[in-house]
Amino acid sequence: MPDVSHARDETVADAPPILGNVPGSYALTVFRERHPALIRQVREALPYTPDRRQALDRLLDEVVRDVMEPLGPSAHDGAAWAEWGRDKIGRRWVDVPFLWAESYFYRKLLEATGYYGDGPWRGVDPFGPVKQAELTGSVVDGELAALDETAALPPGERAQALLLGSLWGNRADLSFTLTLSGDRERVSGLVVDDSALLWSLLRDRPPGRVCLVADNAGRELLPDLVLADHLLAEGLAREVVLHVKPAPYFVSDATPADVLACLRRLAAAPGRAGEAGARLWHAMEEGRLTLRAHPFACAPLPYRDMPDDLREEFAAASLTVTKGDLNYRRLVGDRMWPPTTPFAAVTGYFPGPVVALRTLKSDALVGVPERTLAGLDATGRPWRTAGTHAMIQGRP
Repeated sequence: MPDVSHARDETVADAPPILGNVPGSYALTVFRERHPALIRQVREALPYTPDRRQALDRLLDEVVRDVMEPLGPSAHDGAAWAEWGRDKIGRRWVDVPFLWAESYFYRKLLEATGYYGDGPWRGVDPFGPVKQAELTGSVVDGELAALDETAALPPGERAQALLLGSLWGNRADLSFTLTLSGDRERVSGLVVDDSALLWSLLRDRPPGRVCLVADNAGRELLPDLVLADHLLAEGLAREVVLHVKPAPYFVSDATPADVLACLRRLAAAPGRAGEAGARLWHAMEEGRLTLRAHPFACAPLPYRDMPDDLREEFAAASLTVTKGDLNYRRLVGDRMWPPTTPFAAVTGYFPGPVVALRTLKSDALVGVPERTLAGLDATGRPWRTAGTHAMIQGRP
């Protein structure tokens, strides 16, 4: 049972869900531009057979016509999606909640590529070529080599640098070298900074289990793994459970295969990166670093609707850290909250301490002080969706 202190704040009324039918909105751009372009990109990324190419073409037509069609009768999870989409399937993509429709698009994309089918494309990641390309090359070499410099920082500064590297992911050139003193401009992009809360939750109690709910694979997953290594090596966590997607979703979301690819990349690197990779490799062998790929990770639902077994896992953790924009949307609910709505009020249902590390790439937003909000809005820039700002936002 969740702690009663984490019950929902009933004084905060639900805001309307974010929809894609608002002219000029980020969500509308996703449906009108990003999804058609992504289908074309996937179609050319691998030598799909004629039946798969035709299925992708049919999905493209469905997206352009803006009418959601049901999954085929052979879909293994068709009954679940039919239930979830009982009042949605058959309507326009842009007229149903953005989180639900976007999730359904990626489920339809996997169906079109044959990911779940019985043929030769079963289990083939349609985003695999992009993920693999991102892990190779001199840029990643440089980012990993920067760990050698980070190791020379004072302990507190080094910990904060690793946290910021995980926060900014592949947007942070040489992300591991980010420090409060070394990159004022980047750090100024923090709209909310509850990093002191995060460290206090880890340092002021015996080391326990930390759940790290991952976001993207590739260059963004590498600093997440390095942060996990820091928590284990410094005795801030007894165990780190890395939650990933059981199937490819949202282009670059991490799967178990992506974690293993990043572990190999780290372990093969020279210097401090290789040392971290070796420690993580052994930590996985010893059960101190574990993977979790719960089916709910690919559900079109907010975390408020998580099943009991997942709720129990998070309740048993000393801290849950969620990474990325999608997890933030699922954590707070993908709604048009007034931005000053307290983070604790909309996450009170979560069964334990939680901190969100998130680069802003969509409209869901809570917990921003009025003065900060006014200053950012006065710039006239699309700071809420451009990925130029971020937040470390928590609740004990």
